Amino acid sequence: MPMLDEKVMQEVTKALANMKNPVTLMLFTQPFECGYCKDTHTLLSELIAANKLLKLEVKQFDGDEEAVKSMGIDKIPAIAVLGDKDYGIRFYGIPAGYEFSSLLSAILMVSTGITKLTPETKTFLSNLSKPVHLQVFVTPTCPYCPGAVILAHQLAFVSPHVVADMVEITEFPHLAQKYSVQGVPRTTINEKWFVEGAAPEAMLIAKLKEAL
Repeated sequence: MPMLDEKVMQEVTKALANMKNPVTLMLFTQPFECGYCKDTHTLLSELIAANKLLKLEVKQFDGDEEAVKSMGIDKIPAIAVLGDKDYGIRFYGIPAGYEFSSLLSAILMVSTGITKLTPETKTFLSNLSKPVHLQVFVTPTCPYCPGAVILAHQLAFVSPHVVADMVEITEFPHLAQKYSVQGVPRTTINEKWFVEGAAPEAMLIAKLKEAL
């Protein structure tokens, strides 16, 4: 039974109709000790049928050591959304439920180059010189989480110094404990700083400036 039924595929095809440039979904997986790897592979295999500009590339977490190391992949399933380069856009855990919209948004952004960031934010990012690692902790049933994920991914798309991860905490409970995640979304900045909830763009940038 397909994960994306005919009605959903029609909606996805319509949503991705404005793609301009090719996008590669690089999946890091392995056949054992990974509860959602198979489902994530199935989801992406069905998704790429929605547009001929979409491509799926599969890497083995326990075999493709060079790719794992160069892209900083430390858990699976993991998805990197790539265009003409690696923008630091990551999904850790299956992008299901509400987070499926985050994946579609990342694909469209990488394909079209369009973001909704303000000129002030873009100026800040253009002057950024220090590395920033954003982790947005989510669950598939959280309707407020995609906004936080999409914002973080936009920052990564614009700045080569930013890497932004969606992290599905029910698949990685040890990280929920490590970062004291009591509710979602929760965005951590460089391990030590955090923003609770679906913070607006200005609030996240203010916290970034404070963290740096």
